[in-house]
Amino acid sequence: MQYSEIMVRYGELSTKGKNRKDFIRQLGRNVKRSLHEFEGLEIRAQHDRLHVALNGVDSAPVIERLKGVFGIENFSPVIKLEKDFEAVKATALTMIQAQYKPGMTFKINTKRQDHHFEFDTNQINDKLGGHILRNIPGIDVKMKQPDITLRVEVRLNGIFLSSETIPGAGGLPVGTGGKAAMMISGGIDSPVAAYLGMKRGVKLDMVHFFSPPYTSEQALAKTKDLTSKIAGYAGSIQFVQVPFTKVQETIKEKVPEGYLMTIQRRMMLRITAAIALARGDKGVFTGESLGQVASQTLESMMAINDVTTMPVLRPLVSMDKTEIIRIAEQIDTYDLSILPFEDCCTIFTPPAPKTRPDLEKTRNFEKLIDVEGLMQEALDGITVTEIKPGENYMNQQEEVFAELL
Repeated sequence: MQYSEIMVRYGELSTKGKNRKDFIRQLGRNVKRSLHEFEGLEIRAQHDRLHVALNGVDSAPVIERLKGVFGIENFSPVIKLEKDFEAVKATALTMIQAQYKPGMTFKINTKRQDHHFEFDTNQINDKLGGHILRNIPGIDVKMKQPDITLRVEVRLNGIFLSSETIPGAGGLPVGTGGKAAMMISGGIDSPVAAYLGMKRGVKLDMVHFFSPPYTSEQALAKTKDLTSKIAGYAGSIQFVQVPFTKVQETIKEKVPEGYLMTIQRRMMLRITAAIALARGDKGVFTGESLGQVASQTLESMMAINDVTTMPVLRPLVSMDKTEIIRIAEQIDTYDLSILPFEDCCTIFTPPAPKTRPDLEKTRNFEKLIDVEGLMQEALDGITVTEIKPGENYMNQQEEVFAELL
């Protein structure tokens, strides 16, 4: 059907009291950014509802994008009609017919803002219900928990019909829970951690460590595509690309093999914390899960956290791999994450890394490298890209490779 608008209902915002206006304003901004590629939309964030006027735009892709915006409890595609009751009857019947399957029940739920309209609420319910019963054999009325609820709103500027309620992503609008840096690799875990952080309203800067020639342009493009996948939950995301080759080569050359990973992770966290501080972020998110790999024991985490006083948040810390994969599949990052492009976390991995590194030994081994100089060189080489939903960096890179063949 050709819908006129999509009516969005707020989630946890209803509990926010005096801050409600700020939350609604932020949600409106996020929806606008998330729907940036659809020309002609009008988005109005009001006290009780957010309205997306479609103005002829196909509703299906807009609905898919709205499903992923945090702060939305649910929403309904709506048809706006003039105050012609015969047209209302015909449209109501068409909407119910499109959803009806044998054995289904329905009810009419009318709200009337325009009290000068020719019929009152009960009359509208009776007339529309009777019209549907006469024209759809087998359908029945059920007042509690029907299969289909046709909502009718008689407003001053027209009559609005809707018959579907589509679940939203819930959570809080991204940007209302503060701002942090997310250490994102090309793997399964970090996009899921980013998703969970954003669901609580945290705006994330994605920090990615890139080590050419050991990691490829396709590995970088893959991580940008993962960022684009989860950008729909926020509208857009800043992607901070950090050159890390020299840091890794130096550590490999000067640090004992068992402590390579620990020192490398300390440098990554130290650099990320510096980026976060410069960008006004209040914490660092990671995709670590306790006990999943050698660098994710409590001893390793303590040795790595030693480099910063900034909060380090780990949304996946108590999850097992099956739980993480389930969420990755749900948010459509899993298939992209398992593409076989190495990231900097997997290169130079020693055969027997320390799973319980000693903190004092770690600090002493780190003195073998020029921490401040390497860190500053990496910070001087960062590049920042704004990534929006729907952008595809791997396809762009394939075109570049094709030209070189």
